[in-house]
Amino acid sequence: MDETGATHFLSVSLAANQPPQEAYWVMMGAAGVFIVYIMLLRPRMRRKDPLARSGSTLSQERQVEREMQHLLVELSEMSRQITSQLDTRAAKLDALIREADERIAQLRAAASNGEVHSSLPTALSIPPAADIDPRHAEIYALADTGRDANQIAQQLARPRGEIELILALRSNR
Repeated sequence: MDETGATHFLSVSLAANQPPQEAYWVMMGAAGVFIVYIMLLRPRMRRKDPLARSGSTLSQERQVEREMQHLLVELSEMSRQITSQLDTRAAKLDALIREADERIAQLRAAASNGEVHSSLPTALSIPPAADIDPRHAEIYALADTGRDANQIAQQLARPRGEIELILALRSNR
């Protein structure tokens, strides 16, 4: 073999060992995509600690800590105020219950002695006709003439609801 034949044989054998040009570019593209995935996308896909701050400084962390402590102090003060208000209201309620129990006991004692003729307390019993308020008597007189609550209210320049209430209380008596 001469030198040109050897060179030709060598070039043919090297060409046979090389992959085709399209396969080369496909493999290079796949390698590039893999590198981009590894370098850029994968770190973003990792879960990060939500409490970790990437750019926080020590002074910012101390400021946040001071704010949290301030909020805790405010919360404890507010809870103390609410507790004291509840205690005050509970004490008032207890006093009112004791007072009501004492009055009930007095009414029962008076009823057992025969001092009270009605089963209702004196404050709730219906007053006799002589004790009627003169303003109510005027309303009753107008109602006895056949006027309705609207007419009475217009004549006396008083609210219609008040007139209706007074007339309703009269019919209950």
